[in-house]
Amino acid sequence: MNSTAYRLPPKARIPAPLAALYFAIGNPRARSLLRRRYGSAVRIWAPEMGEVVIVCDPVLVKQIFTAKPEELAGGGDFNPLSRTLGPNSMFGLDGDEHLRQRRLLLPPFHGERMGAYAAIFEEETLSEIATWPEDRDFPAIEGTMRITLNAILRAVFGAEGAEFDELRAFMPAWVKLGSLLTSAPPLQRDLGRWSPWGRFLAYRRRYDAILDRLIARAREDPNLAARSDVLALLLQARYEDGTQMTRAEMSDQLLTLLVAGHETTAGTLAWAIERLRRHPAVLARLADEIEAGGRELREATIYEVQRSRAVIGGAMRRTKQPFALGEWVLPAGMLVIIDGLAIHGNPAIFPVPERFNPERFLGVKPDTYAWLPFGGGRRRCVGAAFAHLEMDVVLRVLIERLELVPTRERGERWRFRGVAFAPSRGGRARVRRRRRPLEARPAAREPASVPA
Repeated sequence: MNSTAYRLPPKARIPAPLAALYFAIGNPRARSLLRRRYGSAVRIWAPEMGEVVIVCDPVLVKQIFTAKPEELAGGGDFNPLSRTLGPNSMFGLDGDEHLRQRRLLLPPFHGERMGAYAAIFEEETLSEIATWPEDRDFPAIEGTMRITLNAILRAVFGAEGAEFDELRAFMPAWVKLGSLLTSAPPLQRDLGRWSPWGRFLAYRRRYDAILDRLIARAREDPNLAARSDVLALLLQARYEDGTQMTRAEMSDQLLTLLVAGHETTAGTLAWAIERLRRHPAVLARLADEIEAGGRELREATIYEVQRSRAVIGGAMRRTKQPFALGEWVLPAGMLVIIDGLAIHGNPAIFPVPERFNPERFLGVKPDTYAWLPFGGGRRRCVGAAFAHLEMDVVLRVLIERLELVPTRERGERWRFRGVAFAPSRGGRARVRRRRRPLEARPAAREPASVPA
């Protein structure tokens, strides 16, 4: 196909600084400006990316997510996370190798072991909220970050003792630095131990040394087969040819699970607290539902938080060959970005999108191509069920044990943290301990579901 056969979406005539701002603004209404003016797809020139196609139409999203691996790449050097998380991470791999490792990573996040993870989520939540002050404001995200980090270190790494303490001590600083460096490629140069990238690599060496100890200890564990942590399961897993995941593969993939599931889940939980304090009627119904042994409204609330305050802006692909997208034909090498925030804020898909309304998901599963917090297609987040269960358990325990004090303050703005969005003030919380914790029936403690 020659270049004359290409048909590209309209190009937005906006300055580069505004294009950069586009990626840093999380508000779906702001993201919808281009959609309203240019339609379902538009081209912009973005710093560090060049010319990209922005897609904000579920019909086109379905076409992208169902494309063949030889048509679109989802991993590789163009993905900003591939350098910070490693070439063997889900973000660095593509094609057959991506599918090969994905098959090994999926089993730990399904079946009976999810019950063991739920117990960890509850223990960590109870431990954390016991330290929260009463009747004064504080940023919830600091606590939710501790919950999600501790839970992942236990459920994914099987860490305990010295290794758990050491990882917990330096991981927050490393994740914060890595998030900033991911969105700043010019800083990804090793100029010595005091340079940002030099410090990032020093953290990586420290992480790898601890992981080596955890792997060695797991291999010597006579009860390895009975363990439910992801590291133990991966050590026992085999590819179709009978080989094991290499040390480098395991290191990158476990780091990916930690980074992808730690900050994003913590940010969503902070947004949930921020939203519920401004919607006391929803909060009261959630409490009533817990006492009745239900969970439908809680699930709908999680879906609605992820729609209205998504922490990840979307997904990206690069064309490997000329690719027909709707009425257009894109050349090979074109970067395509799915703008999930613009889709989430489209009133034709979600009526009155600016309204926080969990009822829109009552009895209705989110649409695979219009609700995109976990991406989609062959590259959908492998830990989606893990993250959803964690949010369900944490939110339940919070409401069981604490009263969230309502506020009439304006909603918090969006803040871009380098990879994910978060509440600008950390999701300010104010709580009081319940004199008598709500009593949930056993049905409320079963693993929650997450849309495929």
